[in-house]
Amino acid sequence: MKQESLFASENNQNSPLANRVRPQTLEEFTGQTHLLGKGKVLREIIAQDQLPSIIFWGPPGVGKTTLAQIIANQTKSHFVTFSAVTSGIKDIRKIMEEAEENRELGEKTIVFVDEIHRFNKAQQDAFLPFVERGSITLIGATTENPSFEINSALLSRCKVFVLKELSTAEISSLLRKALNNANAFPNLKVQVDENTLTLIAQFANGDARIALNTLEMAVLNADHQNKLVIITENNLNQFINTKSLRYDKHGEEHYNIISALHKSMRNSDVNAAIYWLSRMLDGGEDPLYIARRLVRFASEDIGVADTKALELTINVFQACQFLGMPECDVHLTEAVVYLSLAPKSNAIYKARLASKKDVKKTGNEPVPLQIRNAPTKLMDNLGYGKGYQYAHSEKDKLTNMKTMPPDLEGHEYYLPTEEGNEKRFKQRLEYIKNWHATHAVSYTHLTLPTICSV
Repeated sequence: MKQESLFASENNQNSPLANRVRPQTLEEFTGQTHLLGKGKVLREIIAQDQLPSIIFWGPPGVGKTTLAQIIANQTKSHFVTFSAVTSGIKDIRKIMEEAEENRELGEKTIVFVDEIHRFNKAQQDAFLPFVERGSITLIGATTENPSFEINSALLSRCKVFVLKELSTAEISSLLRKALNNANAFPNLKVQVDENTLTLIAQFANGDARIALNTLEMAVLNADHQNKLVIITENNLNQFINTKSLRYDKHGEEHYNIISALHKSMRNSDVNAAIYWLSRMLDGGEDPLYIARRLVRFASEDIGVADTKALELTINVFQACQFLGMPECDVHLTEAVVYLSLAPKSNAIYKARLASKKDVKKTGNEPVPLQIRNAPTKLMDNLGYGKGYQYAHSEKDKLTNMKTMPPDLEGHEYYLPTEEGNEKRFKQRLEYIKNWHATHAVSYTHLTLPTICSV
């Protein structure tokens, strides 16, 4: 059973630096100490060759593929690799059938799937029966949240290991190891001071591959004198002007950052809110999506504590439609600042949730007859509108007429706070309650007659 390995020819000088210096053992590996430190579970199961089916989940350049290679080097199993970009169901089934045959002969098979989140449901389902029977041990690598991208049946049979982005210190250490690796630049002597390494590590933003690619580009574009290359901060200027933003408009980071924006505004942290807004805009997010979320926030988290909040966000939404990016960025920033600093109340949101719960619980409560219209004679004879009291005809613009279904009488949904303008709404509500308490009269809800003559 022969399958081309994605790890082949990694020491070839035509391959990227990241491949030429890829660690081959756990001792050479940098980072992920929470999983690979002494006595940690992942280190132990690799060392003991007792690997279950697993998913490596983490951002780019943190070691997912490298860990798969280390397992390939240390395991006693046959190792097969798949790319979700190039492999189809036919390829999967062929390898799975061969793995089943080998299992009967006592040989284990480990299948590594890079970018497993790119496999569709049918492709993922093709693995399931073989994982269940133990024909293969599956190792998947993904940058996307497995909860969203991997079938629940397959995910439930895998252990998920979360890999973290590398710290600046870890990437600096990794760069020093690379410079000392004989496969890195075999015909050159490269000198880089610690400050320059730190600049590269900071620019990499937690991604080892970006760090190594940046180092390689700096070496290739520097002056070579007698096979000596000296990399300085000046050499790096053309490579590290702008960090690469990790933002996927349709992936988990999309939801993470909109959540961060929402919660920063709710917490009245105006500076954090502006930062997260900028992350979304600079990452290419649709400004109308952000504007819609701000409109929602205006009612969910502010409500009548500041009634101008909804008006402002609607205006900003229209401005975004009219101008688009990049001009509408200042309008969105204005709205985010206003919403962050506005008084907060979720009383409107809670009122909706409470009433929704009652609707779900009580089903279809009939509308009281006194507040039904009676456009026909039959409906009038049935009592539609009988006992209706017109509030505008009353001195206080209030009546004792019941408008809530009898079974829900006394249920309260809107419980105003004293934040901002909502204090006035609370005072008004208390006045209405007191009026009803002092003007209480006996009142009977009308019901439909059993028999009615037209």
